[in-house]
Amino acid sequence: MIGPVAFTSPLLLLTLVLLPILWWLLRAVPPAPILRRFPGVALLIGLKDEDSQSDKTPWWLLLLRILAVAAAIVGFAGPVLNPQQASDQDGPLLVLMDGSWASARDWPARLDRARALIEEAGREGRPVALVQLTDLPPVGDMPFQSANVWIARLDNLTPAPFAPDMGAGLAWAEGIEAGVQTFWFSDGLAHEGRAALLDRLQQAGPVAAFEGRRSLLALGPPRFEDGVIRLAAQRLDGAGDREVTVQGFGLDPAGIERELARGVMAFAAGDTVAELELELPPELRNRMNRFEIAGERSAGAVTLTDDALQRRQVGLIAGTADQEGQELLSPLHYLRQALAPTADLLEVALADMLLANPDVIILADVARLSPEEDTELQALVDRGGMLVRFAGPRLAGSDLARETADPLMPVRLREGGRTVGGAMSWGEPKALRVFDESSPFFRLPIPEDVLVSAQVLAQPDPELAERTIAALADGTPLVTRSRLGQGQVVLFHVTANAEWSSLPLSGLFVQMLERLAISTRPLDPDAADLAGTTWVPDVVLDAYGQRRDAENLPGVAGADLANAPLSATLLPGLYSGSDRRVARNVIALDTVLTEANWPSDVPVEGLRVIETQDLSPYLLVASLVLLLIDSLAALWLSGRLTGVARGAAILMAALLAHPSDAQDLSDDDILALLATSEITLGYVLTGDEQLDETSRAGLWGLGLTLTSRTSVEPAAPIGVDLESDELVFFPLIYWPISVDQPIPSDAAYARLNAYLRGGGMIVFDTRDSDVGAFGAGTPNGRRLRELAQALDIPPLEPIPDDHVLTRAFYLLQDFPGRHLGRDVWVEAAPPDAEQVEGMPFRNLNDGVTPVIIGGNDWAAAWAMTPSGQPMFPVGRGFTGERQREIALRFGVNLVMHVLSGNYKSDQVHVPALLERLGQ
Repeated sequence: MIGPVAFTSPLLLLTLVLLPILWWLLRAVPPAPILRRFPGVALLIGLKDEDSQSDKTPWWLLLLRILAVAAAIVGFAGPVLNPQQASDQDGPLLVLMDGSWASARDWPARLDRARALIEEAGREGRPVALVQLTDLPPVGDMPFQSANVWIARLDNLTPAPFAPDMGAGLAWAEGIEAGVQTFWFSDGLAHEGRAALLDRLQQAGPVAAFEGRRSLLALGPPRFEDGVIRLAAQRLDGAGDREVTVQGFGLDPAGIERELARGVMAFAAGDTVAELELELPPELRNRMNRFEIAGERSAGAVTLTDDALQRRQVGLIAGTADQEGQELLSPLHYLRQALAPTADLLEVALADMLLANPDVIILADVARLSPEEDTELQALVDRGGMLVRFAGPRLAGSDLARETADPLMPVRLREGGRTVGGAMSWGEPKALRVFDESSPFFRLPIPEDVLVSAQVLAQPDPELAERTIAALADGTPLVTRSRLGQGQVVLFHVTANAEWSSLPLSGLFVQMLERLAISTRPLDPDAADLAGTTWVPDVVLDAYGQRRDAENLPGVAGADLANAPLSATLLPGLYSGSDRRVARNVIALDTVLTEANWPSDVPVEGLRVIETQDLSPYLLVASLVLLLIDSLAALWLSGRLTGVARGAAILMAALLAHPSDAQDLSDDDILALLATSEITLGYVLTGDEQLDETSRAGLWGLGLTLTSRTSVEPAAPIGVDLESDELVFFPLIYWPISVDQPIPSDAAYARLNAYLRGGGMIVFDTRDSDVGAFGAGTPNGRRLRELAQALDIPPLEPIPDDHVLTRAFYLLQDFPGRHLGRDVWVEAAPPDAEQVEGMPFRNLNDGVTPVIIGGNDWAAAWAMTPSGQPMFPVGRGFTGERQREIALRFGVNLVMHVLSGNYKSDQVHVPALLERLGQ
């Protein structure tokens, strides 16, 4: 090696010592001529010899020839840049990969590094074995095979969404014989049992480790506490400040997955944990199905949500029946109004309600329960449910929790109550005190008009202050809470209606109930809670954090779902039981990421591979170029280089010096070449990257459909900038409307009007027919009117049943996209177009409608990935796929109409022509 360059045939370099001899031979001057007297020479005096010969070769030409020969010698010596160092081992090679979710973030780099190792072993003739610790270790002998066999399998290897099983790996490694060299691709995390497996491998031979240098990020499951969603993220190293973006995804009312929340987590220098609080409306929170760290490709950066954040079932029971015509006095009226938007309400007898196992039971002025009801209600709360009680005349007049504590009451009560003008009189109604930090109502604003005029009082108790989560201005407890098993019991010391306070009339009442009624189930259910049940996987995660259908995966026992580690038989995902869903994520609440610690005798290398590059072709080509230049220079020195040859040489030299100058085309020239070489559809660039990508993918998918079904084979669609691009190249331009896109300039409108008058077609798509028909005053519709105000658009009408678009290629009567809507507008037919008796179609105008306006979001329905798969969902099930098919057929009709005009209208003349011909 010489620096970073090695030679496969270094002995050829010895010929370089001959270059000085070559220099001397080329410089050699011919011997001096012998002087002879010859009278005839006098006749030559005064003549000029046009073919002169230099007495020696110029130095620059000598240098050129020496460099050409030197480049050829070095090229044949086989120079290689950044060669791989040959290993001093000659035994078998074991490539061991953790293959966990933490390896997914740089999996391609791991495969490239493994490929380089295996190829080097193949050149040395060493057998190779490759094992992933997340797969079941191979049974029997070590699977040593030739390097070519494993290189062919490398691209099929994928990481797993769980941690490697070091115990199973150790049991398998007991059969490794001595003399095996191991390269261990670590995921960078410390795993139990790694040290024992490493000791066993080191007994067999040397071990080297490879680790990625990218920081590992992981996201824990969401927790709903005190009215906010709390998320915690971890990183493996605490180097420097860093911010990460967390996105929340869920289904919108149309069943389409969208980003519903976004927040930024900030890691301070030295910190490995960062937290984020998201305060979302209940309706939005109920739609959430996952959170993920933006830009991270691993299952550890994704956390699925289950019923811990979803809509709850709440049972309501009142101590007195509702009186007809007195709804506002009903104990449950305000509870229904407050909880109906965010919970499923259940109003049946308590015995039947307990059988339904609701998440929350609310008792409004219910004092006494039967022993059986009392026992079953305690069991429900102990399993993680919640009991919320409201006071009232019945509770105040009973002896419940007077002398002794009651499990279904958070505190003991005093006799009677406290009212304005009563025995324990207040001078005036009392306001509420600001909520403490320990209260679930912390930070809720307290309206000034919320006043309390009567309540039941709690007996003084050492635990009273700890159990008080809301109090009046004078410190009197207003809401108390106690724990019972995994659940809790809450008591409002006022009525659920407006008799004792104005609290139920305020928005604060809704917020307090919402904060209490959500956190009813433990986030991580224990084995006892799930014992004896079977859970079926609905959705599972792969190692990259992508959701996959569970398909035919078997069910999982409840105890395993709660406690068993993730594995090939228990993948991270969402599991459904009889009454709820539970999420198993890669990162649990108690998961702590710890960096792998390798012994000092194990070298740890990075995954970066410096690619080996053969320099021989470049040097040999350089030698040929130098020899070509030498030939031209020799012709020039001898005067044999003609003017034409000299011009060709100068042109060739210019091209060699500046190859890009010969193809210095402007952007307009390139656009013209691309758009006119094939049929090309265009779409307007709106400035919204997501909308523009949807338009591109939509026209791409429509092009695939046209290619497979018709003789039209369009090229890839091109985005059109209305301010600078020429429009005449495109037969059709798709223009999606968004609220924020700018109004074009006067010059752009001039080009647009010229395009429309010249036979072009613009398809305007407001994409809002799911919320309003065309012209219904939607934001996009109003924006379309602003954009089209300066356009020369002919009179429009809803597309008639006999328009050529209904039969240009397919027979259609509807034109859906991602949305369903019949309001599609085209150029109005001439006023003299009449229906001929016996003919199915009118004689319409013979041109192409220059404008089509609709709001069905056609591009989203046409959109396909490069592999031909639909990009966006359309409808549901078979009905949705049928809607997508009709949308594609409309797109085909659209392109066929713009390319061929109204030729299908001429078919109305066929019967008359046949009659004249006598056929």
